[in-house]
Amino acid sequence: MPDLNIGELNPPERLLMGPGPANVAPRVLQALSAPLLGHLDPAFIEIMDETVAELRQVFQTSNQFTIPISGTGSAGMEASLCNLLEPGDTIVIGVSGYFGGRMTEMVSRYGARSVLVEAEWGHTLDPEQFKAALEREKDVKIVALVHAETSTGVLQPVEEIAKLAHDHGALFLIDVVTSLGGIDVRVDEWGIDACFSGTQKCLGAPPGLAPLTLGPRAVEVLRSRKTPVANWYLDLTLLDKYWGEHKNQSRAYHHTAPISMVYSLREALRTIAEEGLEERFARHHRNASALRAGFETLGLQMLVPDAYRTDSLTTVLIPEGLDDLTIRRALLSEFSIEIGGGLGPLAGKVWRVGLMGYTSQPRNVFALLNALEQLLPAHGFEVPRGTAAAAAHVVLTA
Repeated sequence: MPDLNIGELNPPERLLMGPGPANVAPRVLQALSAPLLGHLDPAFIEIMDETVAELRQVFQTSNQFTIPISGTGSAGMEASLCNLLEPGDTIVIGVSGYFGGRMTEMVSRYGARSVLVEAEWGHTLDPEQFKAALEREKDVKIVALVHAETSTGVLQPVEEIAKLAHDHGALFLIDVVTSLGGIDVRVDEWGIDACFSGTQKCLGAPPGLAPLTLGPRAVEVLRSRKTPVANWYLDLTLLDKYWGEHKNQSRAYHHTAPISMVYSLREALRTIAEEGLEERFARHHRNASALRAGFETLGLQMLVPDAYRTDSLTTVLIPEGLDDLTIRRALLSEFSIEIGGGLGPLAGKVWRVGLMGYTSQPRNVFALLNALEQLLPAHGFEVPRGTAAAAAHVVLTA
């Protein structure tokens, strides 16, 4: 028999500057240790209602149907698709990175048909291509895309595409996993019918929940399905009976909610409310701009043009002659800093550097720049000494 005495849990402290998860505030971690309640306890139901109310503020929506799904951001993606699509339906999906591609894979498992509007990784999608696809296809049920593509760092403008979808009678669905809580997301104003995220990035909580909101058009599609939702666990008609605020009706058991994760999300949302959305967006922008100024002073180039960069994640081109894994492993082992590598066609070509939620702080910008100033020359890439942090400081204090 193997020795099962594995000892006390003692993970190393890391500065998480990859594509997620991000570091979380101490008060959010503390919320995880609050006493457990039963998932139908009246006290927990009150916490559920408070959490949902705060989620609406961050989504900038009045949608009644706003809940956190038990699961990561991918569960939010799957819940959105499996509830709104039925076999034979057509969905137009914008694909300009890894996570747009993930949508198409999920759609195929539910018997629906995907029509792809594609762009090169690192570039935005063209609304004219969506228009052409909608005019070519006879009956499109959904238009879907990723707002901030985690694999590329591109922030996709969405309002024009949302209008095109509605003009052709389709729902508009977006992935805001890497933007919600750090980048402006206006569900009601932009005409978003379905929207999902994850807790582990700009929202500032650990991974494990996927906030989701449905507008009236999406709810009507859900209520008028001709076939049962194929995924029982993610069936929103069942989850609504547990999470939904139904006057004079008791909550219906569906599954045992992750009580402690709901606590942590509630506390993370409280920190957002205290900071204010506008200031939070401004903080993410200031720190991302400072980081990029520092990178450029080091001689590093960005993948994405300035106009379409998301402030939550920066993709940096790896200079010729530098090995991706060697630098990332050195950052982790010598400085305890995590950054991400590229996915798909960008593997080995870019670093993905996240500044999300609690991680988005000037001290973390300087920590990474100082670490790279020491590491890069040791691996053959000469950089000006001491200037990257100075450039970042100028941006932050401007």
